[in-house]
Amino acid sequence: MIVVAITGASGVIYGVRLLEVLKEMGKKTAVVATEPARIILQHEMGMDEDELKNLAHRFYEPGDLTSAINSGSCRFESMIIVPCTMKTLSAISTGFASNAVTRAADVALKERRQLLLVPRETPLRSVHLENMLRISREGGIILPAMPAFYHQPQNMDDLVDFLVGKILDVLHIDHNLYQRWQGEVP
Repeated sequence: MIVVAITGASGVIYGVRLLEVLKEMGKKTAVVATEPARIILQHEMGMDEDELKNLAHRFYEPGDLTSAINSGSCRFESMIIVPCTMKTLSAISTGFASNAVTRAADVALKERRQLLLVPRETPLRSVHLENMLRISREGGIILPAMPAFYHQPQNMDDLVDFLVGKILDVLHIDHNLYQRWQGEVP
C-alpha cells in the first residue's frame, strides 16, 4: 500500500493527480488530508472530501492517531506527502508526530521505508532548508514541486504530470506521463 498525504499548501492538484494515476494502475493507496488541505482542495479544484475518498482504497482522518498507518506493524511500502507544508516538514524533521500525517511519516523513517516530501513553497528560509537536510539525512527524499520544460509542456496538465511522473520514478513505478530527455537537442 502507498500512503498519500495531502497537506494545506497550494498545489493539491499534484496529490489528486498522483492518486488518480495510482488508481488507474491498480495500486492500493491510503489517503490522509489535513483540514487545511480540504479547504484548499475545495478552493483550487472545487473538490470535496467524498471525491477525494473515491480515489483511494482507504481514507484516514488526520486527527486519528489510532489508525493503522500510525503503527510500524502496518506494512505500507511508501509514503508521499504532496504537497507538503513547511509546518508538516518541520514537524517531521523534529519528530513532532502530532497527527496521522506526521506520525505515519515518523513510522516511514523509523522503519526505513520510502518517504517522499513534495514541498510547494518559495522562497525558502534557511530553517526550511535545514529541516529538509535533516529529513534527507534520515533517508527521506525531498522532491520539490519544480516543473521542467525540456519535454515541451503544452498546458498545465503536462506540468502536473511531469511532477507526478518524477514521484513515480522515485517509487520505481513505470509510467508514460511525460517524454524523457533523449539527449542533445539537434
